[in-house]
Amino acid sequence: MAGLRRKLLPVLAFGLLCLAACAPSGNESHEASRAQATPTAQNDNRAVVRPGDAGVPQGSGFDFYVLSLSWSPSYCEAEGSNANRQQCAASRPYAFVVHGLWPQYEHGYPQKCGTDDRNVSRQVLRGLYDIMPSAGLIIHEWRTHGSCTGLTQSDYFDVLRAAREKVVVPSEFRRLDAYRTLAPGDAEAAFLRANPDLPPGGIAVTCDRRLLRDVRICLTKGLAFRPCGEIDQRACRLKKVVMPPVRGG
Repeated sequence: MAGLRRKLLPVLAFGLLCLAACAPSGNESHEASRAQATPTAQNDNRAVVRPGDAGVPQGSGFDFYVLSLSWSPSYCEAEGSNANRQQCAASRPYAFVVHGLWPQYEHGYPQKCGTDDRNVSRQVLRGLYDIMPSAGLIIHEWRTHGSCTGLTQSDYFDVLRAAREKVVVPSEFRRLDAYRTLAPGDAEAAFLRANPDLPPGGIAVTCDRRLLRDVRICLTKGLAFRPCGEIDQRACRLKKVVMPPVRGG
């Protein structure tokens, strides 16, 4: 037996040395686990849409958007017989409509950037009439502003609709049955209440000599509300403005 033990001891020692050499260290084991987890974590990050992106196509070549909502009855009254009949006929009871979605720089803005896709199909026009009430306006906005967004025509109008859906129009402005006189600040305050994430410096109410014309709201490329000092500085300075009633309907 003693002789057998003496023969086995070198074999056992050699086996223990092999086990020690082949076993991974604690650091190596941790690194291996982390390496296996990393691809999954990266894939998860790629799948996440960042807050404010809203899943919309991302434009390029500008800093942010201005969504301009026009009080249609003001346009119709101001233009009189020259107003677009598609928008202003008595059977077209529009209230706030989309005037445009404009790409902006922090100071200034691009326009009329040129596009080979100058025409807008009838199908696209018909699909926008619920928020933009005339073919001429839609075509003008694409050629003048949409062409500067780095987006295809289809993507631009998708983003335009998504921007309109982002903004809640206060209930008191969804229809007016009589003339209303108010301070521009009251209209702005109503939009701020209806859109709690909208900063006070991210909205401007515009006017002519008498009428409230537009409410302009600043949005990131991902359609999150944001401040925009230059737009806010162009706000109406009148003490009171008039909102004509909605036509027909």
